[in-house]
Amino acid sequence: MAKYFDVHPDDPQRRTIGTLAEMIRNGALVAYPTDSCYALGCRLGNREGLERIRAIRRLDDRHHFTLVCRDFAQLGQFVQIDNDVFRTLKAATPGRYTFILPATKEVPRQLQHPKKKTVGVRIPDHTVTQALVAELGEPLVSSTLLLPDEEEPLTQGWEIKDRLDHVLDAVLDSGECGTSPTTVVDFSGGAPEIVRRGAGDPSRFE
Repeated sequence: MAKYFDVHPDDPQRRTIGTLAEMIRNGALVAYPTDSCYALGCRLGNREGLERIRAIRRLDDRHHFTLVCRDFAQLGQFVQIDNDVFRTLKAATPGRYTFILPATKEVPRQLQHPKKKTVGVRIPDHTVTQALVAELGEPLVSSTLLLPDEEEPLTQGWEIKDRLDHVLDAVLDSGECGTSPTTVVDFSGGAPEIVRRGAGDPSRFE
């Protein structure tokens, strides 16, 4: 049975965020809000958490998981990024984009694309997400909360709790946050390739 946490969207209660971060450190799988839509998240290196996300979403091993980072200092530990790409990403973050880049050795193999050795990264523009990642002290391994055979992600914390109570450990609710997932841009080949058009304006990468 999932624990339910309700926090203020602009000033989330520190004690609640601290409790949730500690649960994640201890292996919890959580649903949490972002600047695009709700996501599933677990700790980096939580192999069981990854398998639970795969099971909930029915994902294969080619799915790009995303490392939700606090800032570029943290992001730079997990992906290889040259100066030109850095400047491009810097102009678009924080924001509703996920960037696919070559992974460093800090990224567990099960998180990487099996052939490309890449991983998704993003820095969200969302107060609650930022507070959670800051408290956690490391990136949050994430995937959009889009259930199989459904066209749009779940948008209400109470509905997530109701429908996924038996497969989640916690739900963090700060109100509705939209139904459009991030725009995904692949930089692993050098030039930007738009993989998915979503909440972020893709025109800057075209």
